[in-house]
Amino acid sequence: MLRKLLCFLFLCAASGVGAQSVPSFLTIRNRHMTVRQDLSRGGAISHIFRHGEEGSLVNIYDEGRYIQQSYYAGRSVNRVAEGQSEFWSPWPWNPIQVGDYARGRAEILDWRQSRHETYVRCIPMQWDMKNHPAEAEMEQWTSLHGRMLHVRCRLTCHRTDTLYGESSQNDQEIPAVYPISALNHLYYYQGDAPFTGGAADTVEVEELRFVEPKHGWGHYPSVPEKWMAFVGDDGRGMGVYSPSATSFLAGRYKPDRDGQALDEATSYIAPVRSQYVGPRSVVEYEYYIILGTVPQIQRAVRTIHRREAE
Repeated sequence: MLRKLLCFLFLCAASGVGAQSVPSFLTIRNRHMTVRQDLSRGGAISHIFRHGEEGSLVNIYDEGRYIQQSYYAGRSVNRVAEGQSEFWSPWPWNPIQVGDYARGRAEILDWRQSRHETYVRCIPMQWDMKNHPAEAEMEQWTSLHGRMLHVRCRLTCHRTDTLYGESSQNDQEIPAVYPISALNHLYYYQGDAPFTGGAADTVEVEELRFVEPKHGWGHYPSVPEKWMAFVGDDGRGMGVYSPSATSFLAGRYKPDRDGQALDEATSYIAPVRSQYVGPRSVVEYEYYIILGTVPQIQRAVRTIHRREAE
């Protein structure tokens, strides 16, 4: 009997079953970086530390930040009477991994961890609604390889509502990435011969201003190598490579160019692809977070691309 009880407790701890068994964070590390996923916020990536440094490169000012899954479906709908934020109304169906605008948080259903890999499964929240879990599950597989983080994502929908209509495709963030605003220089390859050795160039960073519709995130319809990077004044930073992206959004919120993880100012990158997400859809994609200088990031992207093309 004792042996059965010990086996049950071991299995519960390994799978994340039981409220007391879920730790605050999953942490994986190597000689280049330490990565944390916040299990109180859907297992989203909350911290990335360069080796030997204390400051995280990820902005976590509110539940809309982090590095996380976020999807959109249907038309924008006014649901203020049901608890929708007036600021975010009208809004489409928008499950996100961390939590909602009112700081309600996603529920962890399962988690696993080995030395350099993690798995999490959660019930996401609808961003615009207060304490309204989405009828969906999100899964994430995360593995660490040198200066690179490889992430696979899956959304499984089981919606019963008919509020949003089902006829439209929506631009999907694959994923939503919020580097700290101290990473303030934006780079990507802008030439016409991708993956052949041409250097990346910098571009002026657009500033989002909610009260001024003309000042949205910068839209980049052509990003030939499918990556963008924000780096700091020292030339080091974070790149995002999403092989299935067809365009990118990027920019800065608030003018502060020295912001850290908990500051309101933030940088932003979102690889984007247009996709229909229906009530029973399953959506999958993968992406890479790469640390280093712009040449190091670009070389890593080209290595991945070459390997996948073989």
